[in-house]
Amino acid sequence: MNVQEMIEDYTDSDVDDQDEFEDAEDVPISTDMTLERALQEAQQAINYFFNNQFNEAKQLMTPYANVSMYHSLGHSVFLFLEAILTFEQQSIIEASKSLKQSLIVCNKYKKKNTIGESLGKIVKRTNFEQYTEEEAHAELCYAECLLLKAMLTFMEDETLSSFIKAGIKIRSCYNSYKNCQQILIRRNWENDNKVHFESGVKMGIGTFNLMISLLPSRVIKLLEFIGFSGNKQKGLEDLHEGYEMEGLRQILCTMTLLGYNLIVLHVLSYREGDTKICEKILQKQLERHPDGVWFLFFQGRLDFIRGRLDESIVWYTKSWKSQNMWPQFHHICYWELLWIHCLKAEWKEALTYSTYLREQSKWSRSLYSYQKAAIMCMMRDELTPSDLSDMEKLMKDVPKYKQRIAGKSLPMEKFAVKKAERYFNQGQDLVLPAIELMFLWNLFKILKNFSVATKIFKIIDKSLLELNSSMKPSKYHNDNKALTLLLRGSCLRHMGSPLQALECLENVISLQKDIVEDTYLVPYAIVELALIEWQNGNQEKAILALEDAKKNYTGYSLESRLHFRIHTALSEFKAEMKNHH
Repeated sequence: MNVQEMIEDYTDSDVDDQDEFEDAEDVPISTDMTLERALQEAQQAINYFFNNQFNEAKQLMTPYANVSMYHSLGHSVFLFLEAILTFEQQSIIEASKSLKQSLIVCNKYKKKNTIGESLGKIVKRTNFEQYTEEEAHAELCYAECLLLKAMLTFMEDETLSSFIKAGIKIRSCYNSYKNCQQILIRRNWENDNKVHFESGVKMGIGTFNLMISLLPSRVIKLLEFIGFSGNKQKGLEDLHEGYEMEGLRQILCTMTLLGYNLIVLHVLSYREGDTKICEKILQKQLERHPDGVWFLFFQGRLDFIRGRLDESIVWYTKSWKSQNMWPQFHHICYWELLWIHCLKAEWKEALTYSTYLREQSKWSRSLYSYQKAAIMCMMRDELTPSDLSDMEKLMKDVPKYKQRIAGKSLPMEKFAVKKAERYFNQGQDLVLPAIELMFLWNLFKILKNFSVATKIFKIIDKSLLELNSSMKPSKYHNDNKALTLLLRGSCLRHMGSPLQALECLENVISLQKDIVEDTYLVPYAIVELALIEWQNGNQEKAILALEDAKKNYTGYSLESRLHFRIHTALSEFKAEMKNHH
């Protein structure tokens, strides 16, 4: 069966997974749970949840999870969050089962078409004015369940068919949101519940627009072909409007804006997110939820991005100490703290957090083993013989724990495995491995803070001197030199020394033919060079360099990560040029 047939096979049914509704008749309609009360209890559950009262939130949603759409959705959201935080198969199965049930509950309340209407629908448009309030909310909750279900499908299974299934679910979900948008515009709303509905529509459509606008252009072309389109500006406007409303989904708009500005843009773009709006949101939310684990975390992230590392450590520590129900959330804070200490060149402290992650988190043993070993490499002079044998053991562990998700290896794990092999091929040593990881996670952005940058710059410089003066260069001498020059060039770019930076980057590119293994260094260097040309006002040169990196290099490590960054840079540059003309 080819992909086309599979898609048709899944799309044949009007509903994404017909089997999900075969027992829909078993769902009773709740008699004592009105829509009003459901909305109030959902709001109460949200307040509990963001005050770290996770059990109270769950207890409020569970009794009506089989009869009320909002309770059912709320109950599923908690299980969904647990699944993505733990990444454990059992949690994923539980969440998936719960979402299946929620779809059944929502479907029970959704508008039903008579045969006459279904035939009429082919001829004329759906009559959105005729939706009752309950039917409107059911359509929205249904779209939200589908979105969560699609995300889980990506995590659940490793086959191509599950990817296609997830794609179909996302399409049904997108169509459901588009219906909700029509209901919002055409229906005559008479009471206060419109704000809850509207904030949900803004959240869904806004998030879709934002997500799609981030994808590389070849994927966008494919999506447009099946009816998706992404407009970043529109997405941000919708989310801002949803955040300004006092609706039930206001908090979701808030979380999406914080996540986009403080995490997504930081990793995928060379630009900063909108830190002003984040500051405004966090001030308000921390007054409401002073111990809320999520907002403490985001406040730490905001200070981190601004290069205020000591303040950031305080917030992250507060965040993980604020609750014990989800230890997985501690791991996210440990991850951040690990990199803060690396940026401060405090390798001992970084080692502590990397040890916690390797021992406690199930997310990627392979990467955690490599990260810990990479940090040990940075403090080689201080290691005892037993530390050195630990480091060797960690490097041997890297390939052992490599995972396959959706039939593919994780790019960062593949990279770690290559580097661990190189460690042994190169006399049990690596050049600046932790600083290389910092560069790849886009953490050099923090080096615009001068006091942070100087420490890192000195370490890179010392390494370059050692390489240049080594009496017996290894087989990988040019790889190591190119890496050190790339790190030095990028560091100088962030420190505001473009001419010195350009010289380093041009040297990396000139070593292209002599690099044995680390072919990724050249395209990454070209992108750094493009960003400097843009800052220097050479717009054409910058765009040509980005196009060159995109089209003329393939098959290197972490290629898709660089493609995301090239895509965001190109779309931002082109938009800017359009505005200036």
